[in-house]
Amino acid sequence: MSFSATTTLRAAVFPRTSAITNIVAVVGGAALLSILAQIAFPIPGSPVPVTGQTLGVLLIGASYGARLGLATFLTYLLVGIAGAPVFADGASGLSRLTGPTGGYLVGMLVATYLVGALAGRRWDQRLRTALPAMLLGNVVIFGFGMFWLHHYTGKSWSWTVSAGLTPFIIGEILKIAIAGTSLPLVWRFVQK
Repeated sequence: MSFSATTTLRAAVFPRTSAITNIVAVVGGAALLSILAQIAFPIPGSPVPVTGQTLGVLLIGASYGARLGLATFLTYLLVGIAGAPVFADGASGLSRLTGPTGGYLVGMLVATYLVGALAGRRWDQRLRTALPAMLLGNVVIFGFGMFWLHHYTGKSWSWTVSAGLTPFIIGEILKIAIAGTSLPLVWRFVQK
């Protein structure tokens, strides 16, 4: 089987797609993000919980590619804004996007596209490029998140880093390791 330079894992596994298969992928991905958002642990002193969403963002972006990944995360956001309890702790509404966690959600949207674009260039197929791609995705998520958290709360940058980044480091390293190692393994299996 031959793969072009812009092949995504979804396209490799399902080479013939239609509008219906893309809709199923978007709905399935949004459902996965919703489930992972419910894996939420509050951080004392921080308005931002640790969730499984960032793992979902990395996996969906890399597996679906930039456009379908972006459509999936945008669908997730719109469903949550419309009132479905898909955000962390079963929350919903526009206040999640305009509140202290809004920057993280916007960062996840951008990171889904970025990781998908890198996967379209085969960065998800090898360990030595998959791990940096996942790290870049996290840098985007936490960059947007901390900038907005700082702006929203008006607190110092020192507080922002201690409430919006430091408690997440170990978990994010694990998520990067999971996504960055599992995708090359899946590719190895798909290419056989």
